[in-house]
Amino acid sequence: MRVTGKHVIYALVLMVTGFIIALSYQFASEGNNQDVITERQWRHEDELRNKIIIEQAVNRNLQEDLRAYQAQLQEIEDRITHLDEQQELRVTNLMEDLERIRKVVGSVKVTGPGIEVTLADSSYLPDGANANEYIVHEAHVQTLVDELFVAGAEAISINGIRLSHRSYIQCIGPVIKIDGYTSAAPFVISAIGDAVTLEGSLHLLGGVHDQLVNANIEVKIQKKNDIVMDPYLSERG
Repeated sequence: MRVTGKHVIYALVLMVTGFIIALSYQFASEGNNQDVITERQWRHEDELRNKIIIEQAVNRNLQEDLRAYQAQLQEIEDRITHLDEQQELRVTNLMEDLERIRKVVGSVKVTGPGIEVTLADSSYLPDGANANEYIVHEAHVQTLVDELFVAGAEAISINGIRLSHRSYIQCIGPVIKIDGYTSAAPFVISAIGDAVTLEGSLHLLGGVHDQLVNANIEVKIQKKNDIVMDPYLSERG
């Protein structure tokens, strides 16, 4: 077979065509590989986005829980603070009541302002008069003590003998016995408390002062800035 120019042209065309087909196939293969890589990256990024969304949702839930716990904690702290104030007030009131009770029963030494009332037998005895009607009796002292306690006296003593809530006064002739201890006139009754209130209670119209004067008792009332009283019967063991 004789090779002609036409055959050469056909051969060149076929070669070029083959080259173009091979090059196209190579480009197509590379394009497919790029498409595969891009899809994998997209899936990976999509998974990361989903994880971020989930983490953000979890974080929001945790923040809401934290705010709820903080609110509960604040409520508990407020409640504790309120309870502490109530307890402190309750304890303070109890301590004040206990201190008042201790003073009334005479179990503690006390000091403070108050008044001092002296009751003395009458210095004047008319001729033919009954001397028993011109001396201080147990009833006079008891009336005065009762009035002072009612007026708010925190502590009372008679001639230095501290009274308690169980104290008793007995009359034995010209003397009296206070919880079994003998004491004679003049009787000095000391009372710790508000001096103005205590004195005012004695000077009420028709009150204790007037009653004692009408009973021929000499009465002297003095305000004192500092009265000291030892515990009940402490000086007598």
